[in-house]
Amino acid sequence: MRVKQVLEAEGDEAKALAILKKEGFEKVAKREGRETTAGMVFSYTHHSGKVAVLVELLSETDFVARNELFSELGKNLCLQITSMAPVDVKDLLDQEFIKDPSQKVNDLVASVIAKTGENVKVSRFSRLEIGK
Repeated sequence: MRVKQVLEAEGDEAKALAILKKEGFEKVAKREGRETTAGMVFSYTHHSGKVAVLVELLSETDFVARNELFSELGKNLCLQITSMAPVDVKDLLDQEFIKDPSQKVNDLVASVIAKTGENVKVSRFSRLEIGK
């Protein structure tokens, strides 16, 4: 934790974490309108071979698109879409994250934005399932 936040929180660790989280979301809001022209396409095929997912995840630069945090987000989005079958990007972002229901998928994206300092956006996805 940064010293400023600890002092502001008067030694209360929970309060300091809340301050850091708030500051992170403020950074996210500042980056929201920035153009995302780089990125990657992530894919996942379920072990049954009956469900497959493609996700287009965008960033501002190739540098962030090759970042481990970005890759982890792409993989988690694939698993989320495979499991929860959202109908569109808005539906996906509003869902509770399957690995941690205390946060929404949108919170995962916001976390990567805050950590990388770049705008990151789920552009689109496609989910194919045999028999549906």
